[in-house]
Amino acid sequence: MNEQLINEQYQYILRLIGQKRLKEALVQLESFLWKCPDWSLRSRVEQIQTSYGYMLQYMEQGTEDPERNKLHLKLLTDTIEVADRARILLLDAASTHYYHECRIRRTADLKPFTIGTIMRILESFNDDLAVGSLISESKVNEVLQRHEETQKFLFIQTWTNSAWSTEDIADARAMLHSELLPVNDLCLFTSAVTLGLMECFDLNKLFWLMDAYRHGNVQVSQRALIGVVFALHIYAARLDLYPEIGNRLAQLVDDTSFRKDILRAHIQILLCRETEKIDKKMREEIIPEMLKNIPPMRNMKFGFEENDEEKDDANPDWANAIEQSGLGDKLREMNELQLEGADVYMSTFSQLKGYSFFQNVHNWFYPFDKQHSAIISEYRNKTKQSAGMLDMILQSGFFCNSDKYSLFLTMKQLPQSQRNLMFSQLTEQQAEEFAEKTNADTLKKFSERPETVRTQYLQDIYRFFKLNNRRNEFRDLFKENILLYNVPALKSILSDPSALLALADFHFRKQHWEKASELFIQITETAETEQKAEICQKLGYSLQKQKQYEKAIRAYLEADLIAPNNLWTNRQLAICYRASHQFKKALEFYRKVEEVEPENRQIIFYIGNCLAELGSFDEALNYFFKLDFLEADCIKAWRAIGWCSFVTSKLEQALKYYEKVIERKALPMDYLNAGHVAWSTGNIGQAVSYYTKAAELYGSKDQFLEVFRKDEDILINKGVIKTDIPLVLDMI
Repeated sequence: MNEQLINEQYQYILRLIGQKRLKEALVQLESFLWKCPDWSLRSRVEQIQTSYGYMLQYMEQGTEDPERNKLHLKLLTDTIEVADRARILLLDAASTHYYHECRIRRTADLKPFTIGTIMRILESFNDDLAVGSLISESKVNEVLQRHEETQKFLFIQTWTNSAWSTEDIADARAMLHSELLPVNDLCLFTSAVTLGLMECFDLNKLFWLMDAYRHGNVQVSQRALIGVVFALHIYAARLDLYPEIGNRLAQLVDDTSFRKDILRAHIQILLCRETEKIDKKMREEIIPEMLKNIPPMRNMKFGFEENDEEKDDANPDWANAIEQSGLGDKLREMNELQLEGADVYMSTFSQLKGYSFFQNVHNWFYPFDKQHSAIISEYRNKTKQSAGMLDMILQSGFFCNSDKYSLFLTMKQLPQSQRNLMFSQLTEQQAEEFAEKTNADTLKKFSERPETVRTQYLQDIYRFFKLNNRRNEFRDLFKENILLYNVPALKSILSDPSALLALADFHFRKQHWEKASELFIQITETAETEQKAEICQKLGYSLQKQKQYEKAIRAYLEADLIAPNNLWTNRQLAICYRASHQFKKALEFYRKVEEVEPENRQIIFYIGNCLAELGSFDEALNYFFKLDFLEADCIKAWRAIGWCSFVTSKLEQALKYYEKVIERKALPMDYLNAGHVAWSTGNIGQAVSYYTKAAELYGSKDQFLEVFRKDEDILINKGVIKTDIPLVLDMI
């Protein structure tokens, strides 16, 4: 079987198990195992079939068995785990993916390196480094290289181990509780467990991640949390088969801040999915606008050895120019996004992932480490001042680990003189000012916040899925709709109204109207009265943006019952009624808005519009004339006056206003309607001239005729002889 057939048959077995069609699933699994090299899996299937056969037989005989449901679940999970294992083994022989290449090599190259063996090697790192530093720089480099090779073994061994043995479980627990293991190595191990769990379900790995979430180090705990979230999303369909997962989650909720953390993590993951939009905005709007608005720098100094006369001498017009250009608003928007945790550096660093460092999968997940062999030389060559400045930049919390490595690897490509120049341009006084402004302690605290650590780690993962050279071999979770509140095991945790409201508000702010409305509907069922009006307004608006006007109207009316005569609600009701062609109801609510804002030009126009649609053309004219009075050169008012005047047989007035429109900015329909007016006055030559221009603007005579036919009854009503119509049309 090739890779596609293996995955298709595997997914079919999963669907059968999901539908509790165990007998059929076992038949398919027998076929699936036909070319599987592990014969023990066939024995397991036979045992499952035997047990299931006895269970059905006893049930048919009417035997009571209080453990029947538990046994049924056990047989289902055993079946699905055999299918998982078989798929991996079959793909080992069929797939060219790096994961399976590593699994094949793992059996030979890495077999002696158990998790426990690797842990003991890593635990000696700090001592080895201390000894090496006493001997020579080359000895330190040797220790670092050995440590990094061991990290690679650790990552590959963990990632490609599809099912932990009893020994693996014990070793993994020892890793979690080791006091000698460097934290960065435990972080890497946590990421490897997550990546391995994404490849193949293993309940023991999921439980290990839940335990790791309780770890005292924030880097480890937040990586574990993201691993738990990803696993619960990927395997949502099978979670009901494992009641113990729900029990462990309930313990986390009781003992920790898991409910709050998983909600925030969910929102941060959703925010990561906005990165492509932000990246596009940076490339197409922000950066080009910044380049356009850079003021001339010739013959000017910007602070290097400046005298008193040169201080604060920047032209204030530059700031005004930036604001007038719209760049100021865009920069503020980017700053707000960054504070929210959005990834605004993807466009900057995406071009800096081609270094050999990023050819190794595990390096994408390794926390930034100044002692890494790719980095340590940069620090050795730095002065105390420049090294301190680098530390402050790195501790800012705004760069993810992957981007920090990119920054240093890029610096290594620069000549030493240029690297020195970057820091020599900062005088001692300026460095002190920078340190005071940034407040290193504050930055350090910010960078160690769980929210900051999660954001950085998610950005590391995002870059791995989007930029690594084998990205097509991995399941990109950021392309998927991650809706944790729909995951069965998390419903009781995230069904809290405040949690759902936070998610709904996020989707609402990001204009994800469908998801926002789905959540607001759930919330309205349990929302408290003081919140419900606003929730119904947001629900109505979300539905309105999806053009579901009838549903939006119902939501707005419910908001109106709770908080009557709200100006915004009345206006949205008017808009929805008008959009659904309920002009009488639309007029009713536009009138309510008019009482509060009698000179609102949009309201005046749409009241006139509704009156015209209802056939009250004379009253509509009064509103359009009022709009023409309030707003100079209002073409839409002229256009409306022209049509209403034509319909009410005020032909001279109609022609006057259509001519005003044509002089300014005419649409094809303006020439068409002007032609109708001219013909109604008996001026056929002028009518043909207008019609010809309209046909030209419509693009073809056929399109013109399609629109013209709709107005034939109106023309006949205005005195045009029906038999003359084809003759005039032939003049065009």
